[in-house]
Amino acid sequence: MTHHHLFFSALAHPRRGNVLIVAGAMFALGIAVGATVRPSLTPQLTAPVEAALAAAPSNAPTPVDMPIAHRLDPAMVYPAEVLRIIDGDTFQARVRVWPGLDVDTKVRLRGIDAAELHARCADELAKAQAARTALETILAEGGVAVSRVGVDKYGGRVDAIVSTRGTADVSAAMLNGGWARSYDGGRRGSWC
Repeated sequence: MTHHHLFFSALAHPRRGNVLIVAGAMFALGIAVGATVRPSLTPQLTAPVEAALAAAPSNAPTPVDMPIAHRLDPAMVYPAEVLRIIDGDTFQARVRVWPGLDVDTKVRLRGIDAAELHARCADELAKAQAARTALETILAEGGVAVSRVGVDKYGGRVDAIVSTRGTADVSAAMLNGGWARSYDGGRRGSWC
């Protein structure tokens, strides 16, 4: 079986204009088509993910002008192979969007912010290294899956809920361990 891989990072060059936005929309469209055409081939939800989805508000609006990535079925869970850990809230993965079709992309953990490895002070660097190590340990549990996939505001990566075989919500585990803080997409505070 032939696997096709797309690399979003190759589209991040400034002269390529809106290609990055188009690539994100293509990723989301691939997920939507995969869910629509043959839903019986998509991965099934794990019990912890089903519980998390059941707890989510059911009255969330889905207007027509909302980006495709935000209109996808939130119940879809996509298996992911971790390729490398970038920092405490982002990793690179090969996401199975359809049988025989994988997408290589960076995945940012939804709802958290970890200290940056390109630190402004020694304290931030120490926190960033600890967060990266913690994320590496959690993702090493295996059975990594992404759900509620959306396009991240910085481009070149997606924003998602991530789970593993032993951790139902990786973002919550990072918060509970003290390796990250809550983040709602606004301005990030200093770690120094």
